[in-house]
Amino acid sequence: MVSTNYSPEHTGIGPYATGIAEHWASRGHDTHVLAGLPHYPSWSLDPAYRRVWRATERRSGVTVHRRRHSVPSRQSALRRALFESSILVHGLVAPPGTGHVDAVLAQLPSLAGGVLGARIAARHHAPYVPVVQDLMGAAAAQSGIQGGGRAAELAERAESWVLRRATLVGVIHETFVERVRAMGVDPGRIRLVPNWSHIQAPSAPRARTRERLGWRPEQTVVLHSGNMGLKQGLDVLVEAARRDPATRIVLMGDGNQREHLARRAEGLPNLEFLPPVADADFPDVLAAADVLAVTQRASVLDMSVPSKLTSYFAAGRPVVASVAAEGGTAREVLRSGAGMLVEPENPDHFLSAVRRLAEDPAMADGLGAAGPRHVAAHLSREAGLARIDALIDEALGG
Repeated sequence: MVSTNYSPEHTGIGPYATGIAEHWASRGHDTHVLAGLPHYPSWSLDPAYRRVWRATERRSGVTVHRRRHSVPSRQSALRRALFESSILVHGLVAPPGTGHVDAVLAQLPSLAGGVLGARIAARHHAPYVPVVQDLMGAAAAQSGIQGGGRAAELAERAESWVLRRATLVGVIHETFVERVRAMGVDPGRIRLVPNWSHIQAPSAPRARTRERLGWRPEQTVVLHSGNMGLKQGLDVLVEAARRDPATRIVLMGDGNQREHLARRAEGLPNLEFLPPVADADFPDVLAAADVLAVTQRASVLDMSVPSKLTSYFAAGRPVVASVAAEGGTAREVLRSGAGMLVEPENPDHFLSAVRRLAEDPAMADGLGAAGPRHVAAHLSREAGLARIDALIDEALGG
């Protein structure tokens, strides 16, 4: 596997890469991962790896080959290009020593990881299977960062090169199929492999967790968990907190926009920042909130599905999605029956949905209960890993 993100990163793509690799190892396969250094979602290097240039680790039966790369604390087209270039160059200069390889799976993004995966597969005459978690070309075009248009053009060319060389292409949502096909991939080689919910069901009483976190029983708590980046458009939650002092807004996680959001939130006692919590505590914190928020900028028509959604559904609380109605996130929220859609970057619409749920506990409980049912029916770990196994077996001709 080639995946820039890997354990101990516990949000985003990392948990899925880790889950797949450890699953393979548990089945007796000699499993190797070419990975970067842990840096997500804070976009700052994990202190434990500050002096690491190259490393080989054993994690739960998996051999993990780490290669150092740049870590941009702020996003721009140039910084992202340097990030990708450093991954590519170090991976080419110091390829992992794996012995014979039977198959290569690469997680996209990153682009560099996709290129490295294709090259490793070609060197070993092995099938190459990229799994599209997101497409950088579309993300760069809609990011709002300086130089995003030119970056989008270059990223789409690189993505097309990577995907056209694949034996099979996995996509995590059907909204990616047409875009991947437009890059020159035969539709007959595209397979749907949705992500799964990688967290356990909540176990602690909600009241006890709320008391520990300092959330009053009568207070409506809205929680956003995960990356705080440009794409998320979290200013809408800051403005919602400003307009409704009675609602507590909690931003849990990290990202390159955290400092910007903290500056905007100065003087708002009802807006709280929490650091990422331990994996064991994560489900209980999600379940302790009244509403779980997912937001995106209005200019983002995102084909991907944020990894946080699978965790939100498992937590059993209603979701309010401030996203474009045509994107993958909106489709998945509607499909699950676990939430409500509102216009992106509109704090009044967002607050209206939150108040409606607060005033109608039966509606809130009904939406919340739909999430775990959707997870059990469609997003179980066993089903997700079985889809990946079937993808690799097919690529191998099995």
